[in-house]
Amino acid sequence: MAAGLRLEKTQKHPTLTLAGEVLTLDLCGGLWIEAHRTLIVSDLHLEKGSSFAARSGQFLPPYDTRETLACLHEAIIRHDPARVVALGDSFHDARGPERMEPGDRAMIAALQEGRDWVWIAGNHDAAVQDGVGGRYAEALTLGGLLLRHEPGADPAPGEISGHLHPCGKVAMRGRAVRRRCFVTDGHRLIMPAFGAYAGGLNVRDKAFDAAFPKGFTAYLLGDGRVFTIGRAQLARD
Repeated sequence: MAAGLRLEKTQKHPTLTLAGEVLTLDLCGGLWIEAHRTLIVSDLHLEKGSSFAARSGQFLPPYDTRETLACLHEAIIRHDPARVVALGDSFHDARGPERMEPGDRAMIAALQEGRDWVWIAGNHDAAVQDGVGGRYAEALTLGGLLLRHEPGADPAPGEISGHLHPCGKVAMRGRAVRRRCFVTDGHRLIMPAFGAYAGGLNVRDKAFDAAFPKGFTAYLLGDGRVFTIGRAQLARD
C-alpha cells in the first residue's frame, strides 16, 4: 500500500473494544472474538459468478466460491473457532446453494464440522433456509454485541453489521489506492465484504454518513498491514 506509507500503521491484526468486547480485526477481512471463540465474516456472496451467468448470460470466471472458501479456510485454521457467524449475503441469491459444485459444498461441510455455524439472513439470501448445514437466524446477540446484516436506522451500541461493503480510498502524490476496510465510530462497526467478487462502496458515500453522523475511523486492509485512517484523510471516488 505504497500510497499510504505515511499513514498510521497498526499491527497485522489490530484490536479494538466495542461494547466491552475485544475484537481482533483480521487482515483477511474477518473479525475474531477470542472471549467467545467466534469468527465473523460478512458478505461472502458465494456463487455470484454463476448467478451472473444464469440471469444475464454474462460469464465471469467461475472460481469465486472456491477462492472465497479458501480464504475462509485459512482464517479458520489459524483461529480454530468454536463458532463461525456469516453475517448475511453469504450467497448472491437464494438459489446459490443449488448451483454449488460438489467440491465446494464438501468444503463448507468440512469447515462446519464440530462448530456452531450461524448463517445470518441478508437481503440477497434471506430465502435460503436449508441445504448448506449450520443454523439460520435474523440476528444474533453475543455478549454485548448485536450481529445483523444491515446497519440499523438508529445507532445501536455494540452493533456489528455488513451489507455496505466498505472500501477506503487514499490519494497521495498523484497515486490512489482503494482497499476494503472495517469502519467504526467506537459504538458500532461495519465489516468489509469477504467475498472474492463482492466489490465495495466508498466510505465517503452518504450511506456511511447516515450510519456514522459524528465521523468514523477506517481500518484499511493493506499488504501485510492494517492502516488506521480517519475520515478526513479518505478520498471520494
